[in-house]
Amino acid sequence: MNKENKFVLWLEEVRKEDVPLVGGKNANLGEMINAGIPVPPGFAVTAYAFKYFLEKTGLGEKIYGMLRKLDVNNTKELEETTAKIREMIMNQPMPPEVEEEIKKYYIELAKKLGMDPNKLRVAVRSSATAEDLPEASFAGQQDTYLNVYGADSVVYHVKRCWASLFTARATFYRVAQGIPHEKTFMSVTVQKMVNSRSAGVMFTLHPVTGDENVVVIEGSWGLGESVVGGKVTPDEFVVDKKTLSIAEKHINRKIFMITFDPALGKNVHLKWDDQKGRWVAEEGENISPPLAQVANPDKQALTEEEVRKLAELALLIQRHYGKHMDIEWAIDSDLQFPANVFIVQARPETVWSTRKAKEAEKKPEEVKGKTVKLGEAKVLIRGLPASPGIGAGVAKVIFDPKSKEAMEFKEGDILVTKMTDPDWVPLMKKARAIVTDEGGMTSHAAIVSRELGIPAVVGTGNATQVIKSGVEVTVDGGRGVIYEGIVEELVKPKAEAKTEGVVAAVGISPEQLLPLYPVTATRIYMNLGEPDAIEKYKDLPFDGIGLMRIEFIFTDWVQYHPLYLIEIGKPEIVVNKLAEGIAKVAQAIYPRPVVVRFSDFKTNEYRGLKGGEKYEPEERNPMIGWRGVSRYIHPKYEPGFRLEVRAIRKVREEMGLSNVWVMFPFVRTTWELDRAIKIMEEEGLKRSKDFKVWAMAEVPSIALLADKFAEYVDGFSIGSNDLTQLVLGADRDSNILAEMGYFDERDPAVLEAIRMIIEKAHSKGATVSICGQAPSVYPEIVEFLVRLGIDSISVNPDAVISTRRLVASIERKIMLERLNKIIEKLKDFE
Repeated sequence: MNKENKFVLWLEEVRKEDVPLVGGKNANLGEMINAGIPVPPGFAVTAYAFKYFLEKTGLGEKIYGMLRKLDVNNTKELEETTAKIREMIMNQPMPPEVEEEIKKYYIELAKKLGMDPNKLRVAVRSSATAEDLPEASFAGQQDTYLNVYGADSVVYHVKRCWASLFTARATFYRVAQGIPHEKTFMSVTVQKMVNSRSAGVMFTLHPVTGDENVVVIEGSWGLGESVVGGKVTPDEFVVDKKTLSIAEKHINRKIFMITFDPALGKNVHLKWDDQKGRWVAEEGENISPPLAQVANPDKQALTEEEVRKLAELALLIQRHYGKHMDIEWAIDSDLQFPANVFIVQARPETVWSTRKAKEAEKKPEEVKGKTVKLGEAKVLIRGLPASPGIGAGVAKVIFDPKSKEAMEFKEGDILVTKMTDPDWVPLMKKARAIVTDEGGMTSHAAIVSRELGIPAVVGTGNATQVIKSGVEVTVDGGRGVIYEGIVEELVKPKAEAKTEGVVAAVGISPEQLLPLYPVTATRIYMNLGEPDAIEKYKDLPFDGIGLMRIEFIFTDWVQYHPLYLIEIGKPEIVVNKLAEGIAKVAQAIYPRPVVVRFSDFKTNEYRGLKGGEKYEPEERNPMIGWRGVSRYIHPKYEPGFRLEVRAIRKVREEMGLSNVWVMFPFVRTTWELDRAIKIMEEEGLKRSKDFKVWAMAEVPSIALLADKFAEYVDGFSIGSNDLTQLVLGADRDSNILAEMGYFDERDPAVLEAIRMIIEKAHSKGATVSICGQAPSVYPEIVEFLVRLGIDSISVNPDAVISTRRLVASIERKIMLERLNKIIEKLKDFE
C-alpha cells in the first residue's frame, strides 16, 4: 500500500513533499527526524483517514451542503452551523478500520519506548492541509490536546482535532482566503509528551536586530507555552555561531510556569509566592508537582551545555532548510544530557527574512489579485488623507494588536482598525497600507504612517464595519479613498523618467546631488522615530534631525517598562538599546545634529510595555495627564528618566557622537524644567556650546512665558499638534471637531501663540524650531514662520524636499520685498 492510501504513518516516514497528506506540522517533524534532529517520536494520522471518515460515514456530503448555504458574515448563523457540524463529527463513530489502525500505532509507539501503553502520555495536535494548496497556512486555528493517555482516549482526541477544522474562526478564514471547504482536510500528530523541565524558543538570527551571526535562545521553567504566550519574561542567551560561545546572557525572574502534575494527571499553572517562598497553584489547589521542587524563579532554566547543544541544533536546522528558522524546544526532566534535548517544532522565520528579501529586490513590488479599472472601481469609504501613496492588498480587520488575527497578519496586508497606539507599531510596519475608523491628521496612525512611508487613511468613521477581512482593496493615501479591488491604474508601477537614467548614467552620487537643492537661511530639519528608517532617508537634503522620537525604540527594541527592568536588575537593557538606536541615526548623518526628545508616552501607552501595568495608573485623560517632564521629576519614575539620560551620555561620550542634543517634552512650568535639568546634570550631562538642550513648546504656558523658560534652555521646538489642541481646547483625535473645522493650526489664536514664542525666545537669544504637523500640510504656515524669523523647520521625510524649495522661494520673495523697499526709499532721495 502506498503512502497516499494509508491511514497512519510514522513521523520518520514523511517528508516535506507529503504536506498534502500530513500537513505542514507533520511534514516538518519528519524532515527534522531524517536530518538527525532529536524530535519526540510519534505518528501522523493522515488526511486520507479524515477524508475516508467523511466519505464512509456520509458526513462529508451533509457538512459541505450546510457550508454551501452558510453566510459567514452572519455571526450567529456561523456559530450555530459550525457547532452543529462539530457535534455531528463527535457523535459519528469512527470506521473500525481507521480506529484500529490508530490504536495499533499507539501501542507500537509504547513498545518502542519500553512503556506501558496505559501510561504513555502523548500530545494530539492538529495538522491541517489543503488539497492543491500546500502553501496555505492554518497556523493556530485548530486544536491541540496535551497529556492524553490510552488508545481509546487518543482515538477520541483525534476526532476532536477533526472537528476543530469546523470552528467558526477556521470556517470564516477559509472563506476569506478563497480556500474551498471540500479541499481542506485534517491530519493529526500523535507524539510523545516531553516531560518539560525547561522549554522555549530560539531563532537562527537575532529577532530584534536581525544579526545573522548569532543564535538567540529564550527559555523558562516548565512548558514552552508560558514563553510563546508571553506569560513570563524568559532567560535569554545569545550564542556566537562561529565559536558556540555565549556572547550575552540575561537571567530574568521567572515567576510563572506550566508543568505536568502526575498526581492530578494534568497540567497546572503555578505562580511564585514571595511571601511563602514557594510555587502556588493559580487554580487554588494545594499541589506540589515534581518541578516545583526544582525550579527557582531567579536561577537560569538551562545549563550552559544545554544552551550550546540547542545552538548546534539551530545551526543544523538552518542548514537543512536553507533559511532562518523559528524553533520551539524542550528539555526532558526524565532523561540525561544530551538525550534530554528535543526540538518540538520548526518553522521559517518571517520578519527579518521577509525584510531582507524585500531590501534585496530591485524591481517594484507587484500586487497580485484581480484588477479593476479606476473608472469602474467601487469606492468603499473615504477618510482623511493621512499619509500619501498607494497600497493594495488583502484587508485584515483587527481590533487587538495581540490577538490571534494579529498574529496571522502577513507582510503586505492592509491593516484596518479603529485606532492605533504604540502597541500597533510592529503590525503597522508589515502593512502595505493602514485604514482607521478614528483619529485625525495628527493621530498616532497618521504620524507613524508618514514616518514609515506607508499609505494611510484615518478618521473614516466605520471602515472596520464597511471593509470585510479577506477582501482585496486599494488605499489611496493621498486622496483619502479606499476602493474595492486592485485598481489597475493606481498600482501599476510608473515608468521611470528618462532624466533619472541620465543621472544614473553619469554617476552622480547623493553627496553631489545635495548642493543642487536650494540653500536656505532657515534650517530644514527632519522628524524621525524608527532608527532603521535613517538608511532610507539619510541622503535627503535636510540639515539635521529636529525631532527624534525614542518611543519607537522603547516599543520595538526595549519592549519592557523601564521600572520593570530596574526591578529585575536589568536597567542596562534600556541604556544599551536606547543608545544603540540613537547612535544608528547620529552616526549616519554626523556631524548634522540629532535632537532626541526624551520619552513622551502617556500612561496608557506605558502600560502597553511588558510589565507596565504594575507601574502605571489608569487616567481618564492621559493626553493631559502624567506625561513629559512631570514624570521625570516624580520619585516614582525618576529612576526611569535617569536611564534615558545615561543612554544619551553613552552615545555622546563613549561613542563620540557629539552631534546628539536633547529635548524635554510637554513642559508646563519653569520649576519642573529646572528640576529635570538638575537631574540630568547629576547624571553628568550639562549644557555646553556643543550640547544643546531644547524644550517642546506645546503647552500655552510656554507661549505666555517663553522669555522666562529661555533662561533654562538653548532653544524651543513648537509642537503644533498639542499646542493647537490646548489653545483651542479641541481634542486632536476627535473626528467630529476636525470635520467642523475646530482643529486647525491656522487658527488666529494658535498663530498668535506661535508668534509670542518666537519673539519672546529670540529676545533672550534662544532659537526656535517647529516639529508639529502644520508645516508639512499648510504652505501658508511655512511662510508665516519664515517671516517671523523662525530658526528651523522640522518636517516628515516626505515633505523635506518640497519644504526646502518652498522656504527658499519665500526667503527670495522676502528679500525682493525688502530690496523694493530700499529702492523706494532711495527714490525719495532723488
